[in-house]
Amino acid sequence: MQQYPIRTASEMTGINAVTLRAWERRYGLIKPLRTPKGHRLYTLQHIDLINQVREKLACGMSISRIASELFANQQDEDTVGDIWQGYCSRMIASVSQFDERSVDKVYNEAMTLYPVDIVTDRLIVPLLQQIGELWATNKGRVAEEHFFSIYLRNKIGARLHHQNLQNDGKKIVAACLPGERHEFGILLFALNAHSRGYRVVQLGADMPVDELATVVTITHADAIVLAGSAHADRAQTMRSLKSVISETTVPVFFGGDALTAGTDELAAIGVTSLGPNIASGLSLIAKVIGTR
Repeated sequence: MQQYPIRTASEMTGINAVTLRAWERRYGLIKPLRTPKGHRLYTLQHIDLINQVREKLACGMSISRIASELFANQQDEDTVGDIWQGYCSRMIASVSQFDERSVDKVYNEAMTLYPVDIVTDRLIVPLLQQIGELWATNKGRVAEEHFFSIYLRNKIGARLHHQNLQNDGKKIVAACLPGERHEFGILLFALNAHSRGYRVVQLGADMPVDELATVVTITHADAIVLAGSAHADRAQTMRSLKSVISETTVPVFFGGDALTAGTDELAAIGVTSLGPNIASGLSLIAKVIGTR
């Protein structure tokens, strides 16, 4: 019977080790075997169960409800909207008070119980949109948006630094296209990529494309991921992507909504579209370059 340490189980399922331990400790889910020294070992049956839990989470079920179903107990009353709307409301209330400790408490709670990609999709992205809408309609302060942006950038940056030192998977160069200054998309991508074991060379916003091939050569990277948002100039985006393709031999991926409905156009120049969803995009990358 094959047995895997928690780090390998984490890479196989995309669920970080902290979350796996929290599921076991709080809800009795996924009870691994133990070595004589107490280290956790996961079988293929455990891996299959983790993936089942992940699928239910992706459908919006709460972890407590999933645990109740698995143990045939009475289900709780959590609904799809209640879980994430509750997190979002608490975060916005804390941001409006510039209360970093409270913001951090909610964020850490969500990140402990749920996979990174689900927290990104269900909490962080909607939260950024809501805060932006409040600011745009004069219902929120510019200071609130700046406060949360700085908090989130610092939080993600610290996590990326820590994870990059631990991971030993394939290496990805990640950057925003020239003129693109909205870097949260590529930061969230990097955060999710780290949770799958990848190492990410993060180059941030407004990156000159003529330097990317050199970075790939120096770092021995296995792929390039570029991002651009809807406000980007479409013609310039295509010129930049063609330039990258001509100068490097590694696969080039593109994420973001700068080229909506442009999958065929990208494929024609040799760029792979990651689509609008980070999790499915990472699955596509894994099919092309693997993870290790």
